[in-house]
Amino acid sequence: MNSTVRENRIEQLVMQYEQQIIALSNSIWDIAETRFQEQKSVELLTEFLRQHGFQVTENIANMDTAFVATYGTAGPVIGILGEFDALPGLSQVSQSATRQAVIDGGNGHGCGHNLLGTAGIAAALALKDLIERGELQGQIRYYGCPAEEGGSGKTFMVREGVFNDVDIALTWHPNSFASIFSFSSLANYQVYFEFEGVASHAANAPELGRSALDAVELMNVGVNYLREHVPSNVRMHYAVTNTGGLSPNVVQANAEVLYLIRGKDIQQVDDIYKRIVKIAEGAALMTETKLTVKFDKACSNYIPNDLLNRLLFKNLQQAGLPAYSGSEMDYAKEMVGTLTADEIAAAKNEVTTLAGSQSFDLEQAYVDGVFLNEIVPYEVSSYTMAGSTDVADVSWVVPTGQFFAPCFVFGTPLHTWQLVSQGKTSLAHKGLLYAAKVLALTAVDLLENPSLIEEAKRELLAETKGAYVNPIPAGIRPNAHQK
Repeated sequence: MNSTVRENRIEQLVMQYEQQIIALSNSIWDIAETRFQEQKSVELLTEFLRQHGFQVTENIANMDTAFVATYGTAGPVIGILGEFDALPGLSQVSQSATRQAVIDGGNGHGCGHNLLGTAGIAAALALKDLIERGELQGQIRYYGCPAEEGGSGKTFMVREGVFNDVDIALTWHPNSFASIFSFSSLANYQVYFEFEGVASHAANAPELGRSALDAVELMNVGVNYLREHVPSNVRMHYAVTNTGGLSPNVVQANAEVLYLIRGKDIQQVDDIYKRIVKIAEGAALMTETKLTVKFDKACSNYIPNDLLNRLLFKNLQQAGLPAYSGSEMDYAKEMVGTLTADEIAAAKNEVTTLAGSQSFDLEQAYVDGVFLNEIVPYEVSSYTMAGSTDVADVSWVVPTGQFFAPCFVFGTPLHTWQLVSQGKTSLAHKGLLYAAKVLALTAVDLLENPSLIEEAKRELLAETKGAYVNPIPAGIRPNAHQK
């Protein structure tokens, strides 16, 4: 197929599923299930895929919300990665420019995974139709990947060999602009530190008690002092998951803190982790409490693939950015009004960083202070984002391409109520369908030119030297310690 014919063909195939995919995305938005709890979402997704001719295998990699849906038997294997987990505490009324929860304390799709997962399905359906009609040869696999948010579902899947026979992996992420995911990410460990002390009457016999909560507090103070003595890219976050009870008149016999430790690669993370363990051991010694360290999950740093990135960039241009109606622009301007100047400035800074040395007039592209009407130029980047993604571990074992597509007004930060509000609107749906076309066009490029697949594999091998070690120890099970 020439480029115009291919684009028109993919447009037609994706758009014939438009209403079904939008309805599916909206249902996932409504359900909003958090890490490893996505049973209803998975039931919807797997049933939809079966109805459309895919062979579905569930309960993979020891996770009851992980699955793979396959179509085709011969030729290269293209894997499309899908996510569908939400975030706690971000429940929000749809299409509202004011903060208002649907359910107080409820969950919300604050990272757009209801869009991410369903766009991948739309692309898989288009590719399945081409294979079914004999216009394309290959195997399409849609990977239902749970718990990207704080669970590293894909890292567990990689550890269990789920991607061992995949030739190429493709995915995307909702954002407020279109660009290539051209940079690395931080690796991380997530670890629980549990302290066990001795309860006593805090007034009548305090000398008999040994406070586990004191141990948690001392550990946190120690780690805060450590911040001065680690590289500037290192991030250490914590949440106290058990304070030992609600009565100040009881010396707390049990307390726990959860740490997320990030660094440029797993070696750096491991080095910092060992220092944090020493601090925890010191806190236990000071309080005469017992320390138990519970390793929860980890993920590696992401490895961009230049060949795949160039294909994705070509198809971002070919697919054509979404256009918006007058009523959509009115709503978008309302949402921009909820953002701070700092949030918009942060998005501009990210775009400028991604564009690098490429010529890009950001202000000219920033139409009406609402959307970017241009795709951010692509170049190989040495930038490392401060966040993490479990797509990273897939990228170590399979050549992986990833991009951003615009689903929200420019500057909308991830993990916010504003993003949840927009995630069920036509703005988000247009971004979803745009992403589906880019995924499908790129898969067609690869299946029609298998030499590109081999070149992408050579690039990955040159980068990694085959030295990947999964960062999650063999004995650690998914979600073993979540309360």
